[in-house]
Amino acid sequence: MKKYKKIALVLTLALMVTMLFSTTAFAANGDVAGAIEGTWNDASGQIKTVVNKVVFPAIDLILAVFFFAKLGTAYFDCAPVTAM
Repeated sequence: MKKYKKIALVLTLALMVTMLFSTTAFAANGDVAGAIEGTWNDASGQIKTVVNKVVFPAIDLILAVFFFAKLGTAYFDCAPVTAM
């Protein structure tokens, strides 16, 4: 029974978060396409901001880490070994 309560709590929390961050589009005079376009125009600026300020810097950081790791492994692969 405890497992079902935990699953119900997670689903309820997910539903509440979805409702909190969703945007309602009202269609005036049956113009559904216009309402969707208006909602998209409002959200596109926010999406561009998030992509430019969060996604691209994260990708740059990951690529920089991989580059320097590859550079380090290439150096140690080609470095001469001195005999004692």
